Amino acid sequence: MITLERQSILSSEISAVDCPEDIGPAFARITQAFGFRYYLLLNALSRPQEASLARLVIEGDLPEEYIQEYDRQRLLSACPIAAIVAKSPTPVSWSIDEPDDLRGFSFPDAIIELQRSHGIGSGVAMAFRSLAGPTYTTFIFGSRPRLTQDELNEMGMILLHAFGAFERLNHPQAPAAPASLTTRELEVVRWTAQGKTSAEIGRILSLSDHTVNAYMSNAIKKLDCVNRTQLVAKALRLRLIN
Repeated sequence: MITLERQSILSSEISAVDCPEDIGPAFARITQAFGFRYYLLLNALSRPQEASLARLVIEGDLPEEYIQEYDRQRLLSACPIAAIVAKSPTPVSWSIDEPDDLRGFSFPDAIIELQRSHGIGSGVAMAFRSLAGPTYTTFIFGSRPRLTQDELNEMGMILLHAFGAFERLNHPQAPAAPASLTTRELEVVRWTAQGKTSAEIGRILSLSDHTVNAYMSNAIKKLDCVNRTQLVAKALRLRLIN
């Protein structure tokens, strides 16, 4: 499936989510659309007192025997992903077949062996901070090659959209936006959430690249963000876009 078609289909499906029971199937569809097999939506991995993966799971279809063995070996405290994902505003991806220096971090042998035994060779993780306070993490696993950078960017936007639906249904009293964006700024942010570049947005809105970037910079400042990805994430959580 080409990128724009995949984005359009997934975005439409996520926008149609209107009850908590639809959240799991939405994450499962994202997982399948990118060629992965399993997903988990977890409460924050950074809870120092929590040693059980099973107790963190909100939604997911990872085999129960995987989670049981993971907890039996107490692998949660040995997993390097929690600290890395907590500091990253964008998704983190990996392949267990890559050398540690290329991957950027090292998995314990026990985690690699467990993943191999369940046909898992690669994954993606992304953290989300709710406006209501809690932090969540999504994991997606499979046997496909590691995502390309373009695929990773696309998945990041779609996961943000899905989390926006999750927060809308689970935290309906989330705080209101701290600042208003103009109509043009909102248009630019909406197209950015669809994976468009400044040049593409300029052609769509009949604006120069410089003007698009200026609108983007203004929106980033107003919502107290540091980059486009964080801007889209916050705009989704504030329900400025959907």
